Amino acid sequence: MRLRGEKAPIAKAEAVGPAVVEAAPIAVKEDGKSDKPATATFSDYWRVLSYRSRRDGYALLVSSVCALASGAVFPLMNIIFGHLAQNFNDYFLPNSTTKESSFKAAVNKFSLYFFLLFIGRFVLTYISTFGFRITGLRISARLRLSYFESLFSQPIAAVDEISSGAVATTITDAANTIQMSISDKLYFLFYAIALVISAYTIAFRYSWSVTLVASCSLLFVVVVYSITTPFILKKQTRVLEANKKASSTAGEVFGSIRAVFSLGAQKNLTNKYFAAVEDARKCGLAVSIPYGIQLAPIFFSMYASFGLVFWFGIKQYRAGHIDSIGTLVTVFFSVLIVVMLLGILAAPVIAIQKAIPAAGQFFSTIDAPRISYGGLSDPDVSSQEDIELDDVTFAYPTRPDVQVLKGFTARFLKGKTTALVGPSGSGKSTIVALLERWYELDPTDQEDDVGASDAERSDVEKGKKQRNRGEIRMGISAIRSINLKWWRSQIGLVQQEPFLFNDTIFNNVAFGLNGTQWEEADTSKKHDLVRKACEEAFADEFIRKLPDGYETEVGESGIKLSGGQRQRLAIARSIIRDPAILILDEATSSIDVRGERIVQKALDRVSRDRTTIVIAHRLSTIRKADNIIVMREGRKMEEGTHEHLLSVPNGLYAGLVHAQQLEAESAPAVPREDEVALDDLERKFTTKSADGPGNETKVQKKRGFAASVGCLLYEQRRYWMLYTVILIAAMATGSAASLQSWFFANVMVVFTYTGQKLEDRGNFWALMFFVLSLALALTYFLLGSFANHLSVLVMAVYQREHFQNLLRFPVSYFDAKENATGSLMARLASDFKILGELIGINGVFPLIALFNLTGCIIIGFVFGWKLTLVIFCSAMPVMLVSSFIRIKYELQFVEWNSNVFAQSSQFATEAVGAFRTVTSLTMEEFILNKYSTLLQRQIRDATRQGTHACLIFALCDTVDLCAMALTFWYGGQLLASREYDILQFYLIYIAIVQGAQGAGPFLSFAPNIAQATAAANRILDSRVSGNEATLASVPISLPQREEKMGARVELKEVSFKYPTRDTLIYRNLDLVVQSSQFVAFVGPSGCGKTTIVSLLERFYEPVSGTIKFDDHDLKDIELTSYRRALSLVAQEPKLFDGTIRENLILGVDDEDIPEERIIQACRDAEIHDFVISLPGGYDTPLGINTQTSLSGGQKQRLCLARALLRQPSLLLLDEATSSLDSQSEKLVQAAIEKLVAQRSMTVIAVAHRLATIQKADVIFVFGESEAGRGSRILEKGTHSELLGRRGAYWSMCQEQALDR
Repeated sequence: MRLRGEKAPIAKAEAVGPAVVEAAPIAVKEDGKSDKPATATFSDYWRVLSYRSRRDGYALLVSSVCALASGAVFPLMNIIFGHLAQNFNDYFLPNSTTKESSFKAAVNKFSLYFFLLFIGRFVLTYISTFGFRITGLRISARLRLSYFESLFSQPIAAVDEISSGAVATTITDAANTIQMSISDKLYFLFYAIALVISAYTIAFRYSWSVTLVASCSLLFVVVVYSITTPFILKKQTRVLEANKKASSTAGEVFGSIRAVFSLGAQKNLTNKYFAAVEDARKCGLAVSIPYGIQLAPIFFSMYASFGLVFWFGIKQYRAGHIDSIGTLVTVFFSVLIVVMLLGILAAPVIAIQKAIPAAGQFFSTIDAPRISYGGLSDPDVSSQEDIELDDVTFAYPTRPDVQVLKGFTARFLKGKTTALVGPSGSGKSTIVALLERWYELDPTDQEDDVGASDAERSDVEKGKKQRNRGEIRMGISAIRSINLKWWRSQIGLVQQEPFLFNDTIFNNVAFGLNGTQWEEADTSKKHDLVRKACEEAFADEFIRKLPDGYETEVGESGIKLSGGQRQRLAIARSIIRDPAILILDEATSSIDVRGERIVQKALDRVSRDRTTIVIAHRLSTIRKADNIIVMREGRKMEEGTHEHLLSVPNGLYAGLVHAQQLEAESAPAVPREDEVALDDLERKFTTKSADGPGNETKVQKKRGFAASVGCLLYEQRRYWMLYTVILIAAMATGSAASLQSWFFANVMVVFTYTGQKLEDRGNFWALMFFVLSLALALTYFLLGSFANHLSVLVMAVYQREHFQNLLRFPVSYFDAKENATGSLMARLASDFKILGELIGINGVFPLIALFNLTGCIIIGFVFGWKLTLVIFCSAMPVMLVSSFIRIKYELQFVEWNSNVFAQSSQFATEAVGAFRTVTSLTMEEFILNKYSTLLQRQIRDATRQGTHACLIFALCDTVDLCAMALTFWYGGQLLASREYDILQFYLIYIAIVQGAQGAGPFLSFAPNIAQATAAANRILDSRVSGNEATLASVPISLPQREEKMGARVELKEVSFKYPTRDTLIYRNLDLVVQSSQFVAFVGPSGCGKTTIVSLLERFYEPVSGTIKFDDHDLKDIELTSYRRALSLVAQEPKLFDGTIRENLILGVDDEDIPEERIIQACRDAEIHDFVISLPGGYDTPLGINTQTSLSGGQKQRLCLARALLRQPSLLLLDEATSSLDSQSEKLVQAAIEKLVAQRSMTVIAVAHRLATIQKADVIFVFGESEAGRGSRILEKGTHSELLGRRGAYWSMCQEQALDR
């Protein structure tokens, strides 16, 4: 996959492309030691430039040549200036014979030369800046794409160690740093190289001795840089690592925002984020003094060399080694340009220093070992064969001491359905992972090792504690010898936690066609296939009722759909592939009874003549399986049909079935025509899907630079001492240009003297330059140190504040597409850094330029208002207007660029989060193509914009030559008439030209100003928070009860719709849950059961009506204290990076919880035995990607234990035991019922598995009222009461009877 029209990167970038190497098993770090990040080197940055196409190479060549030519042209100005100075000197010497007419003619000629230089530099600068900007974008895009491609070519064990936050940081923050170093700074680098060569050539041509003396200061600068640069690079790498850790935490938080809010974990996770920010702050502060040490020598050497050259030049002049003043002026200004260039080089050098560790981030992933896609495919191997697992022993890389499978042997017969059942954590989903080849088994014999890669053998040689051995075969072929993409294309997988992309329903289902014969089919054919698959998966009925039908956006991770709807779409996506092998990992756990019956029929139909592997805890779904394998603790315990296993005395399977028995199973079967009661449950309109939450946040008015950045700086006025030092140092540094112009003018006058007076005055002004250099060394040291210090401090403040502010927004804010996790992480990672760039060292240069320009203009008007006014009224307006237009263009570019990168970051983060889904659907190429399309769009638009914008940029950078031409021409007229003397002219010329050139750094900083303004606007906008902050500010806390008992909940005439939709979910809903009751909500998927949970958690507010908690209106209760009284176990359990203990106590105020309470909560949730079986026990780290470190059932039980540990008044269970096996579920249910019996809590359970709620005090059956009226309660009562009515609930029970 390549960007359009481009070839693979050259040099060391050969890793990009289809050719891959063998994957190395991921080494497990022992004793908690982590490898330190390798220090990046300049070779990494040089390697970035190898990511170019042939067209990019030509563009770089042309841009470089033009930049070199532009730099080479500029010193020619000194030759012209030298000739003019000689003419001026000859004209004003006593007894001069030069006539006024010939003097004017010479001035006119040389002024014209200046103008021609302007034309040449303008053209060259335009070509080079345009070329570098576009090439920088293209190289950055290719680097991003290469990183992304490498990420999807790595073994899943490696990807599990990379958080989506780290990915977002790399492809936004790090990539932007590299891009800016190329687009904005590389031009200056090539320009400087050419200028140095050209200037030195000219200088040596006129006087080699003066040139050598002037150059000695450069050696001093090189020595200082060689000492400070390695230290700065090391600290910057640590800053990047700390920021990556902060991004990882932010990604966890924003990706699990409902869990964070419900747990009240904002404080805990904010502290964790703050800790990473603090690490970055400390490392950033540590480089303040080194930055000052780097800057001081540059400007000390610059001004000291001025004095040295004058002193030595006058000696040479008097000794006769220099024949004329023109020669000395030419040499002096040529060397002066080189030394002054050191100041200009500070910005690109610092930018490249920052880009080097950023490049290292990319290449650490790009160079990582990759999986092999090569191997057998059709017709050498057939998917119509038995699948055999032979003596498989397996342990996950993150837990090598814990064997998940222990000598497991099984055969999955071709064309037959085999079911895997057993307790949670027994290894069922691990078998799926091995079949999908997310993990590989070690070779079974030494011969296989011969073909293994060095990376694989090295891990074996290190000695794994548990060898992953055994063999998995398809027929006679080991699956490790089969082409990986072909193998995965033969499998249709529906996972336990289905993942949907933030796209339309149609595209989500159509993704299943990747890798199949219909991948390139036309849209109409795909529509037919998608519709047929959705009909078979029982998804078409709810899709057709959506306003946008199949074009409905499902939101991030499918958040706008209910769990059952997501699962049905995942099934449709799987069966549309028409796979030879179908794997269903708890595929119907979130589907309602009626939906499950129909979907099960569809699955029975599509699994016919297919090798089907079913993992299920709801045993009613696997009664008809041809073979059932019962597992426990990684071993096969029983095997046979449903009937055979039931007949085994005291069998494990029989025990599981008994745990799911319903009283209704003994009731007579209902005639099919009577099933209308069950059909009453069908809704006419969707809830969550149709009325997906939106973003109510008002669009904020954009503020200018002063109102945004200025506001933030004013807020940090406690750093007034730093402000003062920086301001005074900048003023002193800026005034140096004015003093310099005064010194230069006097030095030029010195050459009109002769004899001893010439030497005395020359020595005096040389000394003045040396004194000035000492002062500037001090001011630049202060600026470098204090500006970086202020930048780091302010960045840390607003990085923390921005994160906190985002957590004050309501859930609906995070549901909006533009506020998806990836977008928020991209903004959070870049905004504070952009602001810091402006306040820091780079921002000091434009501040100096402003003082420089102001001082020079004042001096000009004081010493010669006529010449100053002409220049000021002619050249200055051109410069100001062009700079204004430049800033406007840059603002537009920054805003557009921000949107594009946010979009690509959002997409990339989502794709990495769905890594298993992407690989199982063989979507890697599609993902890379889509990502490439996003980048291509950016490049195309940037090219169009850059065509016009770079004209303005080139004018800004070269218009000073126009000012010079005008100054010499008009100044020459004033000198010719002797209205001005030579001191006035030189003083005004140097002041105005220096001022104009000094404005260059300020104008070139326009992109940074534009970016900082946009970033400051986003930071200020984040303060306009939604109802989370408003509700938290309600003064009335929930009263504490004297005795612990369950809460009473009442919904009275509640109407609700999601913010962006018009259709009501409920209209005048009335519902009462008495204190300490066990209440169940049942009904079809998407009928609004979870909506009530969301309303009780106050994720949303009702449109009308009241919700009461212990007779208190929820609107009158402070939010934090209210949520403290609740515990939610959601359908999709959320755990966070940290130890098991840290996850259990997350959000609990009293973190010094007795160990006994933690253990008891875990015992009640049936997870204690598993936890203590781990080597680290409760201190076992779960890692960055917690979703891959535990099974679904283990995660659910940990979340349940976390909920019980909070000792809530109201426990909300939203399909909280759907991933548990029957026996564990029965034990957990008994523990909950025991707590309810003690009247210590009220329990509201949303369930599809009816055996779990048959002992509920009240069961509410939800269904649809008349069309458009929303959902309603069809019936309510106890299990036995509802069965007696033979209504909808009785029909649902019949569908789950295991003996039918």
